[in-house]
Amino acid sequence: MALDVSVSAESAIKIDVWSDVACPWCYVGKRRLERALSTWHGEVAIEFHSFELAPDTPVDFAGSEVDFLARHKGMPNDQVEQMLTQMTSLAAEEGLAFDYEALQHTKTLKAHELLHYAKTVGKQVDMKERLLKAYFEQGRHVGRVGELVALADEIGVDPEKARDALESGAYADDVAADIAQAHSLGINGVPFYVFDGRVGVSGAQPSDVFTNVLERIARKEL
Repeated sequence: MALDVSVSAESAIKIDVWSDVACPWCYVGKRRLERALSTWHGEVAIEFHSFELAPDTPVDFAGSEVDFLARHKGMPNDQVEQMLTQMTSLAAEEGLAFDYEALQHTKTLKAHELLHYAKTVGKQVDMKERLLKAYFEQGRHVGRVGELVALADEIGVDPEKARDALESGAYADDVAADIAQAHSLGINGVPFYVFDGRVGVSGAQPSDVFTNVLERIARKEL
């Protein structure tokens, strides 16, 4: 079970996380950060920010994840299959059950809009976990409004208000602002973590890396 890491207080260390719902390393990195926080005695406040790894992806992609990656990366199918097998094994070490055969590749823009809406009702961390699990483990389609509304409802977010937010595009500018900020910070890949507004950590690092950063910030060594 994912750790609730949405604690917020004036003394908390802020952790800004740029990630994409369709990023396997972002899910692995989330678990590794949670493990670090499970032994951390200070307070943290986490905020997720939007990033699209493949903005040219259609909402309804006709094909498997192997098909998409083979076309997108220009890799042979057997090489992609080997890569996904390795990723599945690595994820399993973090307690995640990736199912690439069921996965429905899609554009994640609306999912990011939903995360911004969920933030306004104090449910962003829960929504992030639900979206990642739905995408990587359950074969849910996280690009369609109807499915996103259903997922929001599952974690206690008002479905009608979620639908209104998605259909109106009320949070599209917030998503665009996140992506623009990432580019201005030189973030070209995710996950990317910014601790205390000034210490950047790139990639799904081992838990002890996150712990070390938190401890050094707390001791004012960074």
